[in-house]
Amino acid sequence: MLHPNKRLQTPWNYAQLGLLIFPLIPWLGALGLFLALVGTWRRQYHDIIHRPLNWILAVLAGWLVITSGLAVYPLDAFLGLFNFLPFFSFFAAFSALIQTLAQLRQLAYILVVTSVPVVLIGLGQLFWGWVSPVELQGILGWVLTPQGNPPGRIASVFMYTNVLAGYLVIIFILALGLLITSFQEPKGQKNSSPRPSSLIPRLFLTVAVIGNLVALILTNSRNAWAIAVCAGITFAIYQGWRWLEVGVAAIAGSVLGAAFGPSPLRQWLRQVIPSFFWQRLTDQMYPNRPLGSLRKTQWQFAWNLTQQRPWTGWGLRNFTPLYEAQMHAWLGHPHNFFLMLTAEIGIPATILFCGWIIWIVFQGIQLLSNWSRIGRTGEGAITQDRLIFFSYLLAFAACILFNTVDVSLFDLRLNTLGWLLLSAIGGVVYHYRDTVPSK
Repeated sequence: MLHPNKRLQTPWNYAQLGLLIFPLIPWLGALGLFLALVGTWRRQYHDIIHRPLNWILAVLAGWLVITSGLAVYPLDAFLGLFNFLPFFSFFAAFSALIQTLAQLRQLAYILVVTSVPVVLIGLGQLFWGWVSPVELQGILGWVLTPQGNPPGRIASVFMYTNVLAGYLVIIFILALGLLITSFQEPKGQKNSSPRPSSLIPRLFLTVAVIGNLVALILTNSRNAWAIAVCAGITFAIYQGWRWLEVGVAAIAGSVLGAAFGPSPLRQWLRQVIPSFFWQRLTDQMYPNRPLGSLRKTQWQFAWNLTQQRPWTGWGLRNFTPLYEAQMHAWLGHPHNFFLMLTAEIGIPATILFCGWIIWIVFQGIQLLSNWSRIGRTGEGAITQDRLIFFSYLLAFAACILFNTVDVSLFDLRLNTLGWLLLSAIGGVVYHYRDTVPSK
């Protein structure tokens, strides 16, 4: 598709191509995204450096460098900068590159299309023992292990099943949003007959939603399950579908009842609800786990670190060696992004960073509430565009919720996806900021 700014057409093409390749060949997809980033910076430099949101990122970048120098393990801290600083630049560029609602729709379709081979590979891994050819592992950048990682839980092209779960829950929300919009007609076309060309996208999106949901269930991620259920209820509330609200709530309530309900209701529900669900919720699938592997232990340790160094933290990526020294067990992160931040960069910097994110999301919600005024900009206040933007807000909210009990920062693809969602929201808000009339 054409970019509204002709000067940004080439970076926009690179961005689309990069995203299409990214999940399956990460290094090649990252190259496309990098070319889009560089091209946007070159063409929009003056606009980018004059945006106040980017000033805040510059301040945060300086603070992260300072705290890295003060870290207990400085080398680990400076290496940890690569999980943040490149993405600050990514946000600055892509929030300038992504401007319109049509671009949001295009990106959502690309992300959903790329999820199909990810799901198929995961199903082959889990049920047919697929493995990645040794000679292709260096080219692909990932290793496919038979029966998943950990065994019995689908991981597909990602290193671990929880990473796949974070990816799938975001794609599931975007796919569901696109599917719903495919059944909605633009204003003034409600009485027109359905176009045959619209049936193929609807069929594809239906298959994509079901496929992502099945794979999501097979990840065995309680966190992702809960987020997917909440997303379904949120869509139902947004659309005013009371029957769906009741249905999803009833299913979720039955599963929770089978897991934690009082006797004899619990025993009765367990005869109806597959044990796959309630045993996972009650942790009966993985009993007698070591104390150091429990999230409660990790969160308490991270909070203790925060209390000891509340202003500067201990340094990026310093949680892992500190945790290993005390617990005698290696752990990549404390399974909570925000506790990890307070422990590693201090409370003030965490508040600034989180406040920055909240402000962007708040501006997005404000734009959504004033959607009827967008029609005056010439693009048209149609229901589909509003729902697409809502889907991006909901997908980013899912990303935030996922990071309350896990950390997506250390996977390049999942981290990039979260920054892409935030950049898209920020870019559209900035584009319409001066065009939407005030009340």
